[in-house]
Amino acid sequence: MFSLPLRIYWEDTDAGGVVYHAQYVAFLERARSEWMRRHGFGQGDLRERFGIVFAVRAMEVDFRGPARLDDAVEVTARLAIARGASAVFAQAVLRDGVELVTARVRVASLDAATFRPRAIPDDLHALLAAQVEPD
Repeated sequence: MFSLPLRIYWEDTDAGGVVYHAQYVAFLERARSEWMRRHGFGQGDLRERFGIVFAVRAMEVDFRGPARLDDAVEVTARLAIARGASAVFAQAVLRDGVELVTARVRVASLDAATFRPRAIPDDLHALLAAQVEPD
């Protein structure tokens, strides 16, 4: 499973030194983007080679415990489902192997020029489907 190590900085926290809930969304985005890059699909590549972008369509997040200032965490990303025009990622934020946040994120394929829904091109879909790690 792909994992992105992160350190919690002051800018990530509220006045009490606890990670602000919305910041987890940014952490999850970074991990998905790096997962894509690791598999050869940087954001620029998606636009230039395939004419698409992915946008978050739905997100289910479960907050189980707080991350705090200076914590070292890892943010995981695993492609769980690859559909014709969308994909679902299973993600987590962990500290010392303990899940602090879990999430399922559905991204939709959009035409890069019009931002209208568009099927994932067949060649890209085949590459993504090969990376699926089901639940």
